[in-house]
Amino acid sequence: MGLSGSSGTGLADLSALGLSGSGGSVTGGTAALLAALGLSGSSGAASATVGAAGTASAGLLNAAGVPATLAAYGNGHIPAAALAPVGTTGSRMWQPAAQALTDLIAAAKADGVTVGVTEGYRPYDEQVALAKSKGLYSQGGLAAEPGTSEHGWGMAADLRLDPTAQAWMTANARRFGFVADVPRESWHWAYRPSGA
Repeated sequence: MGLSGSSGTGLADLSALGLSGSGGSVTGGTAALLAALGLSGSSGAASATVGAAGTASAGLLNAAGVPATLAAYGNGHIPAAALAPVGTTGSRMWQPAAQALTDLIAAAKADGVTVGVTEGYRPYDEQVALAKSKGLYSQGGLAAEPGTSEHGWGMAADLRLDPTAQAWMTANARRFGFVADVPRESWHWAYRPSGA
């Protein structure tokens, strides 16, 4: 977990982590620790930045586990500057997720396993088109309600996995912050910054 300073932000999140006192203020011991680490802002408040596998993530996580920096843009409207390439197919993901998946792919390769990426970030208009062609998940289809997709946050990837790669993912993906969270889609893996 990394921490970054920010005037007056993140106190509720620090409280949830047990790092603040009553009323949401940063406690003396926590404030001293943050200051000693050079992690407090000018007002002494701090915000938590959480990432998987040592990857720093930008922003606090909201109640849905979406980093505040992404939530500010809106699902399916993430700017190109916040995305990074992943895999060899031209797919992109939110930068911390892309780094975590790149690390995962390298670790799998070191174990003799190939993990391929078929899709990452999905813009809103593509979510609408997919919902029309595949149907909504809530109605037996394979698409999330447009504007709610984990792909729209750049925090999910559809992967090409043979049985060996699927078993490797099941055993190792959590180390990199990835979980299989859609029961009917063994290829869908979502990035969960630690603490989400």
